[in-house]
Amino acid sequence: QVQLVESGGGLVQPGGSLRLSCARRGIIFGISTMAWYRQAPEKSRELVALISKDGSTNYADFGKGRFTISRDNAKRTMYLEMNSLKPEDTAVYYCYVRATSTYWGQGTQVTVSS
Repeated sequence: QVQLVESGGGLVQPGGSLRLSCARRGIIFGISTMAWYRQAPEKSRELVALISKDGSTNYADFGKGRFTISRDNAKRTMYLEMNSLKPEDTAVYYCYVRATSTYWGQGTQVTVSS
């Protein structure tokens, strides 16, 4: 059974940094896209960043210049490096994989507050 397990969330002060990880347990064939989404209270889930099979990346406007998505295929892990965090970045962050099926992690809470 395939699982996506996020880690790395927590409480950080404004201006701080966090590195989220998404580890894949089990084998997923035919991955085309991996991504990070987030959902703040009473808001819809939104795309944060994605990385395609060829390694190209795309970011939501709010993350450009602050967030970096990457992956380590050997470790079956995807990362989201977040810098210069703002209170409005507070949300549950989810990892997502699209292959022949789609997979979601359980989410990791990120809270940016002084």
